[in-house]
Amino acid sequence: MAPTKVLTGARVVLPTGTVDDGRVIVDGTRIAAGGSPGNAEVIDLSGHWLLPGFVDLHNHGGGGASFTSGTVDDVLRGIRTHRLHGTTTLVASTVTGDMHFLSRRAGLLSELAEQGEIAGIHFEGPFISPCRKGAHSERLLRDPDPAEVRKLLDAARGHAKMVTLATELPGGIDSVRLLVEHGVIAAVGHTDATYEQTVQAIEAGATVATHLFNAMPPLGHRAPGPITALLEDERVTVELINDGTHLHPAALQLAFHHAGAGRVAFITDAMDAAGFGDGRYMLGPLEVEVADGVARLVEGGSIAGSTLTLDRALQRAVTVDGLPVEDAVAALSANPARLLGMDDRIGSLEPGKDADLVVLDADFALKGVMRRGEWVVDPQPA
Repeated sequence: MAPTKVLTGARVVLPTGTVDDGRVIVDGTRIAAGGSPGNAEVIDLSGHWLLPGFVDLHNHGGGGASFTSGTVDDVLRGIRTHRLHGTTTLVASTVTGDMHFLSRRAGLLSELAEQGEIAGIHFEGPFISPCRKGAHSERLLRDPDPAEVRKLLDAARGHAKMVTLATELPGGIDSVRLLVEHGVIAAVGHTDATYEQTVQAIEAGATVATHLFNAMPPLGHRAPGPITALLEDERVTVELINDGTHLHPAALQLAFHHAGAGRVAFITDAMDAAGFGDGRYMLGPLEVEVADGVARLVEGGSIAGSTLTLDRALQRAVTVDGLPVEDAVAALSANPARLLGMDDRIGSLEPGKDADLVVLDADFALKGVMRRGEWVVDPQPA
């Protein structure tokens, strides 16, 4: 067995706040409560930050690989790419396709969930609005018939974690209730709903806003739309893509001000190009051009996911947006872990939880990643 690791000297972000010159003990795959044997490996992280591993609720791929269309090896490559950037827990997201295709993808991704490689599956589409389709194929969209939603849940074999719906469409509210009954997160997104329709969806059990502000009507003073309803309700967690392209910094501050740090989850919404580079890619059946790190559909120019990694989202949140480190960490770790019902194992640096952690330098650049007690990125390479 690997010796106990004692990580010392870092500024450690805990649920109760930041501790200077802190200490975290890793025993096997878990964080230990205290004490250390004489043969422990002591790792000096002075001058660094030590944070819980990041949890990404909404991710379509990376490293040149797609979770929607790639092979098992492709999907593993995408997962590995994001782990190298601090994401120790990841939900694999699909994009709109026909039902047979999505059911087959659910089967493949479920195997990886059973192996512990991903935390589950997020179906983004096909049950979304053609008015707010973004980078989804309009010809493959369909109304959220509860019977068809149930087919995807069955294909996922208990590993469906979230479904994004335009809840104003026929069958939308009944589909929300179905998801809640099966313990699956109902997310409002790619929607043209009114304020009143969004309130109805929340009352039915919807608890997540899929990439708030994007792919939904803008906030208006006479027609406040879904944004207002999603921000004002304490039961809703709002996803934000903090890449400098999807959101103006003022919009991010608005979300944090109204939802509070406990109801924000930073996501990547990453596609194949994340951690890989510019070029031409496919997002489902649609062709995407990535230039200067921004992904847009070749036809129409809509933003097509992102090339974001969560270490960059955190660095931007602290150094550009001016968020307290603790608030940014909550949005990257504790809040999404709670949504997934996994906060007993991940999301914070506490005894008994998985030893998933991230090491950053004083400028919040990533230097180390540990997942379940093993270094993915060693902060002190030989």
